[in-house]
Amino acid sequence: MNIKKIFIILLLFNFNFTCVSSIEPDIFIQSTVNRASQILSKNISKDQKISELRSIAKDTVDILGVGYYSLGTIRKNLNEEQKLKYSNLFESYFLKSFSSRLSEYTNPKIEVEGKEVLNKNYTIVNSILVATSERPEVKIDWRVYTKDPDNPLIRDLIIEGLSLARTQKEEFASILNSNDNDIKALFRALEEFSK
Repeated sequence: MNIKKIFIILLLFNFNFTCVSSIEPDIFIQSTVNRASQILSKNISKDQKISELRSIAKDTVDILGVGYYSLGTIRKNLNEEQKLKYSNLFESYFLKSFSSRLSEYTNPKIEVEGKEVLNKNYTIVNSILVATSERPEVKIDWRVYTKDPDNPLIRDLIIEGLSLARTQKEEFASILNSNDNDIKALFRALEEFSK
């Protein structure tokens, strides 16, 4: 085998390895929901489920990105100390909200149905929460941040057309507008929720 053939084989191997190492957004979402489903079907306490669900959220959600989006344009007016405080408070708020809501479900079955690449940074993954005798089918779209294809992260959930990130942003804006855009009022609300 000559040098040229060896070089081509090495190039092809490297190309295939690179392709395999990146994670497709739809596979990432199906894997994430499967992990969550396994936890929810375990015969463990609610507190244990919440702890394990928080771990999944930290691995798969861009909590800082969601937090800054939820804060809106006021984030530009914060100093570094306020940004750090907000980031810590938002993470506690988000993890408590996410895990306590999800822990109420017992073995939810979510099936990924497709994806739509919006641009190199974002892909929408389409899925459904499968209907049971207790609940109807629910359409769930996942906004996945794909700037780093080796580490996709969830930025939003759109449930039956309603964006959770946008709803949260509106709630935070309402708190701020009611308090003359005083960030301390939002800090107090987040601290109260996270107790």
